[in-house]
Amino acid sequence: MKVLFYTREFPPYVYGGAGVHVEYLATELAKLMEVDVRCFGDQDQDNGNLTVKGFPYDNPDFNISNPKLKAVFQTLSTCIHMNAEDSGADVVHCHTWYAQFAGIVAKLCYGIPLVITTHSLEPLRPWKREQLGRGYDASSWVEKTAIEMADAIIAVSKETKEDVLKYFNVDESKVKVIYNGINLKEYVVTKETSTLEQYGVDQSKPYVLFVGRITRQKGIIHLVNAIKYIDPDTQIVLCAGAPDTPDIAKEMEDSVAKVKQTRRNVIWIDKMLEKKEVIQLYSHADVFCCPSIYEPFGIINIEAMACETAVVASAVGGIKEVVVDGETGILVPLEQQKVAPFEPVDPDKFAKDLANGINTVINDKTLKESMAKKGRKRVEDYFDWIAIAKQVEDLYKSLI
Repeated sequence: MKVLFYTREFPPYVYGGAGVHVEYLATELAKLMEVDVRCFGDQDQDNGNLTVKGFPYDNPDFNISNPKLKAVFQTLSTCIHMNAEDSGADVVHCHTWYAQFAGIVAKLCYGIPLVITTHSLEPLRPWKREQLGRGYDASSWVEKTAIEMADAIIAVSKETKEDVLKYFNVDESKVKVIYNGINLKEYVVTKETSTLEQYGVDQSKPYVLFVGRITRQKGIIHLVNAIKYIDPDTQIVLCAGAPDTPDIAKEMEDSVAKVKQTRRNVIWIDKMLEKKEVIQLYSHADVFCCPSIYEPFGIINIEAMACETAVVASAVGGIKEVVVDGETGILVPLEQQKVAPFEPVDPDKFAKDLANGINTVINDKTLKESMAKKGRKRVEDYFDWIAIAKQVEDLYKSLI
């Protein structure tokens, strides 16, 4: 059997959870079948059962386009180029809307069964309009078309399955829940501290860690607003880069600058670090905080748990299926607006609740250590890529 992956992200160009997912799933599936990965970039690899080919994204022809529409036009163009050569695959599997147009074309032109993994859903990400303008209407159309014509849809959590059925016209029998996973040999506690030393993290003091992109979805501004309620002795380490828009980049800069006027122990690492560096930060953190306002799964939480770090996270989406409240971390209730942009009804209350959760864990050493151990065990029991790849293989077989 041969599967064709279409994805925007693949190493070395990974900036989000979907890219992490694709990297590890492709690697694990390659032990079971041929995997042909076609992605955005300049990659060119042939590792036996796993081949990776990058396709140019920054096409200068679109430099004359409206800046907000440029990304959409480049995406659609790249998706066409990825289909120029027949793959000979038995199944095509798409990841994120950026690659779904390629899947649509492959199904229509080559007659290949189409699988879509729903890493996120456009109807639940209205802030994308800030980034794409009317291009958000185009991305939403691509996603809706791909999902509704797919032969199978993988939802990364039970709540994501419910969202798929709510927002799209699909037969429930086509939607299968398969969780994200993690490489348990790679994400383990390390004693290495070079990254902490490089960025000035005081190893004699506790710290709370955030890792992720600067986007509305990840809720980082809410964590920054919570800093004033976090115990003064606790350091705040924000490993945050790749802002969605200039506006949110400016909002982040202004918010952090304001906090730093009265607090010196806030460390902002404004770029996406290498895995080994992030694993160091996870390993030595007292708490990992995930303040997302939308999170279909939240792979960063299992990364932290694998590194034996307690988690304080918003009780939204798939996070509720990953973090066990009171055992592997603390889930913070989030009352959201009923309509877009789904922000907290009371942002200050949400900020206080995040801070209270962080303070609770850091001030209770026994609780913190218990959550750390139980978190690692939960990851081992439920989120191993080996078992997840077998579930995906079985799904492919059912379509052929």
